[in-house]
Amino acid sequence: MTINKSAEDYLETILILSKRLPVVRSVDIASEMNFKKSSISVAMKHLRENGCIIVNESGFIYLTEKGHAIADMIYERHTFLAGWLMALGIDETTATADACRMEHVISPKSFAAIKKYVTESGIKYP
Repeated sequence: MTINKSAEDYLETILILSKRLPVVRSVDIASEMNFKKSSISVAMKHLRENGCIIVNESGFIYLTEKGHAIADMIYERHTFLAGWLMALGIDETTATADACRMEHVISPKSFAAIKKYVTESGIKYP
C-alpha cells in the first residue's frame, strides 16, 4: 500500500499522542494538528479502511501493527533528521520544519545511508 504524506502525518501524530495520553481521540488529533474535527473524521475513516488504525466503541484510536510500522518509520526519520540538522547549526524551528518535509520524500536507501554515515562519523546530535 502506498500511503500519502497526510496519512503519514496523522499516523505520526497518533503515535506521539499515544506516548503522552492514556488514550487518543479525534479531538486530541484535531487539537494537536490544529485541524477541524470534521477533517480528522474523514482521515480516520480512510486510515481505518486501509487497516492502519482501529477505533473502538468509545472513540479511542489505536494504531494497528501496520499503522504502527508506518508511524514508527516517519517518527524515526523526523527525530533523526531534525536532530542532525540542529547538530549542523540549523535553529530548531527551521530544522523541525525541514525534517517534516524531508521525512516524507527521502527514500529508505538514502535515509539508511545518511543515518549510517552520521552514526559512524560520531556526530553528536540532540
